[in-house]
This record gives sequence, structure tokens and C-alpha cells, in this order.
Amino acid sequence: MWSDLTPLELLADRLRKAATADPELFAAIADVSARVAMLRKAGKAGHLDQLIANGAWTDAALALLALELPAWKLRRLIHEDGDWICSLSRQPDLPLDLDDTADAHHSSLPLALLAALLEARAKTAANAPSVKNVPQVKTAAGNVQCCDNFS
Repeated sequence: MWSDLTPLELLADRLRKAATADPELFAAIADVSARVAMLRKAGKAGHLDQLIANGAWTDAALALLALELPAWKLRRLIHEDGDWICSLSRQPDLPLDLDDTADAHHSSLPLALLAALLEARAKTAANAPSVKNVPQVKTAAGNVQCCDNFS
């Protein structure tokens, strides 16, 4: 059966079902990130890879957030009733009622951070201006005159 879910939605679903963080989950999230892939090619993602290799899941999630979405900051992190509630914001100084946050929750702290990262990424993609085709105008052959009034 084929699914109409995007890769980010499939990854978010996988995250919700996961009990703990693991290297494969971090690799899957990094694979959908063009920014992290670019930094890996440039040799600037070694710190993230080292954190993942050492199993420092929370630090790796925070490093991935800093690499992937530098405009988003951690606004709230609450442990309540056995769940971690994570809120990310582009404007953390605004009152909470006015802020458009990316919120997620999970029983595991690193997975709550990663789920909020995916939510923020989805919000960023939804707010991105769509690229429209601009009609191309061919240059006129012959004499061209400027008709602007510069007075």
C-alpha cells in the first residue's frame, strides 16, 4: 500500500513510535537534511557525528537543531507526567500567546527535541515563499530607448 505521506511525515511517525534514540534514527533525520549533508561534505559536521557515535543523544539532538535550523531556539522544555514537552521558537522573546512555536512531546528527551525539530522544519517549509516562474523577455533587436522620467 502506497502512502501519501511526505518523508518528513513518515519520519515524524517513526519518531512517535520509537522508544529510545538510536544512530539509525539520527541518520534518517540527517539524511532528509540538505543543510547537514552540505556541512558533512565540508567536514563541519564532525562534532554531530561524534556525539551520535558516543550515544550522547540529547547533545546530538541539540547540535542537530543548531545545524539544521539555526533561526529556531529552544523556548521551553518541561517534564510533566512522564513526558518531555519541547517548544522551539524563532522569536523566544515574544509572549507565549503571540509566538508561533513548534511543539512536540515524547517520553524520551532527545526524541521530544527531534520531534520538535521536525515540526519546526514543517512550519518553515509551509511558510517559505513558493518559487514562481517569471516570464522571460527577449531583448529587442535594434535601437532601445529609456523612457523613464528622472526629473
